[in-house]
Amino acid sequence: MIRRLFYISLGALLTLWVVRRLQALHPQHVARRTAKGAAGMLAQVRDFTSDALGEAADREIELRARFGLDNAETDD
Repeated sequence: MIRRLFYISLGALLTLWVVRRLQALHPQHVARRTAKGAAGMLAQVRDFTSDALGEAADREIELRARFGLDNAETDD
């Protein structure tokens, strides 16, 4: 009797697990996860680009000051 109850419980748990996994593969769920991932990646790319451009501008100002090129446009 205990053995039967164990296997019935195991079968019910496995059935629930399989059903939940199959529901996670539903096209709407997959599309939603993909959209969230793409939006997150786009935000990371924007942050990186913003940081890189800011650092490049700071470095350019530093180099212009070091080599005396601050007024290069007015020397013509």
